[in-house]
Amino acid sequence: MKKLIAFDLDGTLAPSKSPLPERISEVLGELLNNFQVCVISGGDFKQFNKQLLSNLKLDDNQLSRLHLMPTCGTKYYTFDKSENNWKKLYSEDIPEEDKRRIKIALLKALDEYGYKEDKTYGELVEDRESQLTLSTLGQDVVDVLGEKGIEMKENWDKDNKKKNNIRNYASNIVTDYEFKVGGLTSIDVTKPGIDKAYGMKKLMEHLELEKKDILFIGDRLMEGGNDYPVKAMGIDSIEISDWHQTAVAVNAIIHMS
Repeated sequence: MKKLIAFDLDGTLAPSKSPLPERISEVLGELLNNFQVCVISGGDFKQFNKQLLSNLKLDDNQLSRLHLMPTCGTKYYTFDKSENNWKKLYSEDIPEEDKRRIKIALLKALDEYGYKEDKTYGELVEDRESQLTLSTLGQDVVDVLGEKGIEMKENWDKDNKKKNNIRNYASNIVTDYEFKVGGLTSIDVTKPGIDKAYGMKKLMEHLELEKKDILFIGDRLMEGGNDYPVKAMGIDSIEISDWHQTAVAVNAIIHMS
């Protein structure tokens, strides 16, 4: 029997940068009564707080079984019941000079391929301390445009060709960091060897779990997707296409436990 269920966030628990749907909030609450739960995604903690935590109705015992891994596992937070707050266990931060080099490379890639949009919403390259993330339509497109913003993101690069071009071009300029295709319109940059598999290994060490104890659910488990490293390390995984399928899968897990 699995002891921990891990999830991607965008596209798995909620639409891109959108609040957690009520049904997902309900099933996660039920799941946390019997399982440890991890959410690992490219967004920073403030995005987790806005998108995930603010839409969950959990008591302290449930929160203590919830593990948050923002920025693709380059950070790890657990809930401290004694302080009634989230505690950061580690953060693999990128030095400032390296951030500057990475940002220049990402923006140069946009110019090289003519991918820079005439109108963007929010920052193009967001500093998440342990990760830099390029969002080609801007970080705030969904906040500003709502459903239209989600649709724009879904249609921008359906075959991943644009993101792959950006990743390959920028990684040839800055060779000492890892450039990964993130979400629908994003490229995530971290220190080498630090991805969702790294995060899961740190989680396993902290909770004294083995691979067989974990089930991962995500929407980008294909080779090259940002969830793929978890599958590649040998953790049992379920690929879904949207949060509706996640709700069905979690409901099945709850009723089998």
